[in-house]
Amino acid sequence: MKKIFKLRKLIKNQNLDAYIVPKNDEFFGEYAFPNRLKSISNFSGSAGFAIITSALNYLFIDGRYLIQSKMESGKNFKITEIPYKYPKNVLDVNKIKRIGYDPSVFTTNVLKRYFGNKFKLISIKKNLIDLISLEKKKEKKSFFILDSKTAGETTSSKINRLHKIIRKNSTENIFVSAPENVAWLLNIRGKDNPNSPMPNARLILDKNKQIYLFSDLDKIKKIKKKLNYKKIKFFSFEQFYNVLSNLKASSFAIDKLTCSIYHESLINSKFKIKLFEDPIYYLKSIKNKTEIENMKIAHIKDGAALTKFLYWIKQDKNFGFDELYLEKKLERFRKQNNDYIYPSFDTIAGSGPNSAIIHYRSSKKTNRKVKKNDLFLCDSGGQYKYGTTDVTRTVCFKKPSKRIKNIFTRVLKGHIAVATNDLSKINKGNLIDKKARASLAKINLDYGHGTGHGVGFFSNVHEGPQAISKFNSVELEKGMIVSNEPGYYEEGKFGIRIENLIYVEKEKNKLKFKNLTMAPIDKDLIDYKLLNTKEREYLFKYNLEVYNNISPLLNKSEKNWLLNSIQ
Repeated sequence: MKKIFKLRKLIKNQNLDAYIVPKNDEFFGEYAFPNRLKSISNFSGSAGFAIITSALNYLFIDGRYLIQSKMESGKNFKITEIPYKYPKNVLDVNKIKRIGYDPSVFTTNVLKRYFGNKFKLISIKKNLIDLISLEKKKEKKSFFILDSKTAGETTSSKINRLHKIIRKNSTENIFVSAPENVAWLLNIRGKDNPNSPMPNARLILDKNKQIYLFSDLDKIKKIKKKLNYKKIKFFSFEQFYNVLSNLKASSFAIDKLTCSIYHESLINSKFKIKLFEDPIYYLKSIKNKTEIENMKIAHIKDGAALTKFLYWIKQDKNFGFDELYLEKKLERFRKQNNDYIYPSFDTIAGSGPNSAIIHYRSSKKTNRKVKKNDLFLCDSGGQYKYGTTDVTRTVCFKKPSKRIKNIFTRVLKGHIAVATNDLSKINKGNLIDKKARASLAKINLDYGHGTGHGVGFFSNVHEGPQAISKFNSVELEKGMIVSNEPGYYEEGKFGIRIENLIYVEKEKNKLKFKNLTMAPIDKDLIDYKLLNTKEREYLFKYNLEVYNNISPLLNKSEKNWLLNSIQ
């Protein structure tokens, strides 16, 4: 609460009634640095924002974090679920009129969505959280280049495709503000963020295909001469306005998702703005053949590591290990592969009641020993030099109850319904999402998150525009990768989730999903009587595919155990 008291003093000194603190930083990535929201609220989830007023503290989160936010922030914050309610629906307009914000961490669209026209929003140049809690600067690490064998397409080719799109939209220049899109366009990666190889960088592409790259110049130094596109000029972030001032153009395209109000105002002072969604989001969502093949390799290697872990945890009779130990144990199996870099997100290793927390993160405070009657839910992934993985498996250690088997099998039925969906008939995420929930719905159960998110190639483990969720109607196309992860959670008791990554492939002129993830599903939790013939056939073929792909990487005991999982 000390930080909140300090912040309230600053709010009062600025003649404000409230101040907004988002999760994202200036680069709008999933993994923020500094993590100002956690600093002020103790909330560690990947999405959300807080509003601090003179009397109350509000934390706005989505359904994934209801339990977690109550545990971490419930004592000092009023928890509100979005998108069902926004600040404009919650805040008292009679008491709160002037709300401050940092223009470098908000977009115009977000502020409109949150607040409408009910309040006076005041731009504060200096972030108030930084005045009371400034995180230490990270060590500077150089960007690096993806070779053609990894990326599958040259920078020149990508720039030509992007240039055609922006010209068709009657704009001359585009400001690429999202680091993930810069990374894709230039075939570069960085070490600026935990769990994600994104380089903190922005760029301008002008009408002559000249690129103006903005970054920490020390980080780009080693690769400047190695970039396979020669029309690049290099600048520090501080030189942005000077570069703008020397550009000769009338119009500018900016990304409504990641172009900050700060950058928008600078561009708007010189040019006519066209606000749209950066076309690169769509372009990079369509993975080329090379990217797909590399992703397959990553998932075979990752699947072998996870299978070794699952075999070990199911065989170990000396119970007494805890969640943090299991998290480290899985990491050690992944590290046996020299191409493994680090986790693609913070591992979720939850047992018993902790498995019911959708985005649980074990800590010294929450860590518990796994008990024989627990369900253990492990959601993890890795960044490899040739791909990104994300997989969830739920396991038991003794014979589960009929109810647990019933629910798990219904989750599995939803998982299979997605995997076997005919994309020639249903190809939109919101419609596929309904199929994933259908079996649970028959017994009046559901889960509070989307069924699947888009996944990047050696990039962010969460990316758009594609997803399988109630609110996403993007048509799925060949080359897109999504997760398939229905689940069910009972607060204080248990959680269940089964997650594979799948990609869209074309076979015999028909689009269908194919599995990337290669790891067994715990047969001890399945009630085979609930599966129909097609579902049993799918499960058999999947387990056989897993065995054929990863068995060469296993020892004899692991192979025999995996073979036994094939029904």
